[in-house]
Amino acid sequence: MTEHVDEPDGRDRNDEGAINPPAGGPIDNCEDPLDDPGPGVLSDIARFLTAPVRALPEVGALVQPAWRRLTEGESAWPVRGAVTAAIFLQIALPPRYAMPPRWLFPAVGIAVAVALWVAHPKRITKHTPLLRTLSISLIFVMSFSNAGSGLRLIAALLNGHAGESAGGLLLPGGAIWLTNVIVFSMWYWDLDRGGPAARAMAMKPYPDFLFAQMTVENLSKPDWTPEFIDYLYLSFTNATAFSPTDTLPLARWAKLTMMLQSIVSLSLVVLVVARAVNILK
Repeated sequence: MTEHVDEPDGRDRNDEGAINPPAGGPIDNCEDPLDDPGPGVLSDIARFLTAPVRALPEVGALVQPAWRRLTEGESAWPVRGAVTAAIFLQIALPPRYAMPPRWLFPAVGIAVAVALWVAHPKRITKHTPLLRTLSISLIFVMSFSNAGSGLRLIAALLNGHAGESAGGLLLPGGAIWLTNVIVFSMWYWDLDRGGPAARAMAMKPYPDFLFAQMTVENLSKPDWTPEFIDYLYLSFTNATAFSPTDTLPLARWAKLTMMLQSIVSLSLVVLVVARAVNILK
């Protein structure tokens, strides 16, 4: 049996010399909240652990960069301007370089552009199989038409039927080259992480292209995401440098597509410029 020894200050000790806490003190009255957390605490913990990051924007902004989480979507105006420019470039081509039927590219481009305009009045946020098919169909028609024009120009250069005017050669060559830049930029833009709407909905976490803003956090604003202008710049630099510059392809399809664009661009530049220089001499 433990003996208690009274101390002058009112405290008592047991036979082992340890001070006994006063009865009813904070130690006796203290309850561990983990012993019986109660239904309220358990529900709060479960809700916090199971809630997706996209349902908590303020938490998602701290955990993931903007290009990996749910965003409001990019503006549709830049891509509309690019499609309009490509249509006018094709219309401006001489008839012998235009891919027949000549009305196919402008007609399909205008029809699909209007349909996408109705679906995305301001920002691109809807991701449906129909809209995906329409956008890929438009890019395919643009690619087919411009590839046919490029092949006709190259065939004329190789056969010596491209004409004797340097201006008459450089203008259609430049139009085909610029259209090629627009077409490949749209392929990059529409396929990277499933397209613009899929990127806005954060449907795929892994990018197909690594932009400089993705590598270091402080290089851009917290809400930065790749948009059409970034893919247009990627296409332009790849068509001029014939290799990646500040944006690296990660997916195999991206590497093969950039390689194809470099081959097409190099062929056009070498043949057109060489023939034009020869004519000027």
